[in-house]
Amino acid sequence: MSISKFRTHNVILSLAISLTLSLSISKSALAKDGIETTQLPSQESELSNEPTQQVVDQTNPYLMVQGAAEQTFKRFAREQKAIQENPNILKNIVREELMPYVNYKYSAFKVIGKHLRKTTDAERRAFVPVFREYLVSSYAQVFTLYDNQAVEFSPERSFAGKKIVAVNTRIIMVGRDNIDVAFKVRLNKKTKQWQAFDMVAEGISLLDSKQAELGSIIRQKGLPYVTELLKSKSTRDIVFKNRSVKDENKTVKQEQQG
Repeated sequence: MSISKFRTHNVILSLAISLTLSLSISKSALAKDGIETTQLPSQESELSNEPTQQVVDQTNPYLMVQGAAEQTFKRFAREQKAIQENPNILKNIVREELMPYVNYKYSAFKVIGKHLRKTTDAERRAFVPVFREYLVSSYAQVFTLYDNQAVEFSPERSFAGKKIVAVNTRIIMVGRDNIDVAFKVRLNKKTKQWQAFDMVAEGISLLDSKQAELGSIIRQKGLPYVTELLKSKSTRDIVFKNRSVKDENKTVKQEQQG
């Protein structure tokens, strides 16, 4: 994958999060096509590390996606100063504001895919919470790439009788082509609530990508091996890439100067 495609994929992911997510941002309705744009507030409010505690309507897949995005970004904006000092705070935000609206168990089983019958109940029970934390860590890292891009939400369509709905959004990229992202959400038959389980960016499914990435490892080394692998990845610190590059350059310069 080229550097430009890799960066685009990460930016897509960061907004994928923002829909499967939660944040209360300033909203302005666009005059055309009935689309709404959501953007991160430019001003930082009083610092608080408490969950937003905003009720998101999960009986409507469109309101769920937009409400979760707004709620998450509100928390993200409010804690910018603390996040800059300790990026791992992003993990807490994702856990508290985003994950309640993500069906991570369904996603985990989809990732196991055709290898499901070759796994035991105990192996699956061990894998699911680790996969959840892996998502938390992955989403938190992606949040470091967010740079106040605006997100357009497509108008609501009838979802009566449907079990899975794709909520379409568009990430507005200044000076570059916009990015189309669809959040796939699923209705829980028992609770009658909608939860996100996948996002499709420019035709590429994040869940399918993870299934392809981990499927071969599950086949070769088994699910317990992958569980330990993801457990290790999920414990890594969140890092702002630009900052790490600057720090590295500063260290090299200091070494050169003796």
